[in-house]
Amino acid sequence: MTETAALPVSYPDVEAAAARLAGHAHRTPVLTSRTVDARTGAEVFFKCENFQRIGAFKFRGAYNALSQLSDAERRRGVLTFSSGNHAQAVALAGRLLGIRTVIVMPEDAPPVKLAATRGYGAEVVTYDTRQTTRDALGAQIAAERGLTVVPPYDHAHVVAGQGTAAKELIEDRGPLDWLFVPCGGGGLLSGCAIAAAHLAPGCRVVGVEPEAGDDATRSFRTKTLQSVHNPDTIADGARTPSLGKITFPLVLAYVHDMLTVSDRELLDAMLYLWERMKIVVEPTGALAAAGLFKGSDAVRGKRIGVIVSGGNVDLKALCRMIG
Repeated sequence: MTETAALPVSYPDVEAAAARLAGHAHRTPVLTSRTVDARTGAEVFFKCENFQRIGAFKFRGAYNALSQLSDAERRRGVLTFSSGNHAQAVALAGRLLGIRTVIVMPEDAPPVKLAATRGYGAEVVTYDTRQTTRDALGAQIAAERGLTVVPPYDHAHVVAGQGTAAKELIEDRGPLDWLFVPCGGGGLLSGCAIAAAHLAPGCRVVGVEPEAGDDATRSFRTKTLQSVHNPDTIADGARTPSLGKITFPLVLAYVHDMLTVSDRELLDAMLYLWERMKIVVEPTGALAAAGLFKGSDAVRGKRIGVIVSGGNVDLKALCRMIG
């Protein structure tokens, strides 16, 4: 796809984000597996954001966004809403930059993510998803306290920061033929697609989301923004209601295809990565791998990139799922 000046994020924004993140974010490893290559008939490169600070790619976007706040905004503090990984990312970025952070999280968010967010020094405000929405509660608290809202994905600086994951992958392993990326609200997907379009113009970018939360796939197919309400999926990081005003046009401009995977396929892919590659991946983090494993003759003989988006696993909940 081609870059368009009218769109809210372009490759120079990703480059600028990479410069801001240098020395603060980890340049995460790219792992390979002969077993995976044999299974897919392709050469597969896993960009392991489960080894990123806070255990997920979200630190990239959060730090890029908070580092560009004005002095007045820094003094007032920031607010975000998240089921977990963006919450931790904003909390840590705030601690590193000396910015007060308030995080709105659902009461049923994974306990490991709630504990980690508080551990990074954030004030956590929980809510009942049956009574209100995170957007409404977040807007109310931000207005009352004068806080700057940094949303999980629908923010130009967040998108640009997330795109640095694909930038590093292609710089480290060369041009790709295909790139599979998890999709929730589309921040990681659109940012990575922008980077791929610039660094590997022939690369086909595919977004992968859970079947129960297929709003992005429906939006992509119909070219009209679709939504979903509290999707029931083990991919808690992809329970977003829809793509955003910023991410939706970017997905349409830069992404080549979307596909969905069942929770069973997702769990199988996650356990496969655990057992064969010896890496801890959370359910949402295995979305792209599940998309690749779903099978397509088109990838055989190709160079494939897979973004492993995170590794923050609620082990007790996972054991119940497996059982």
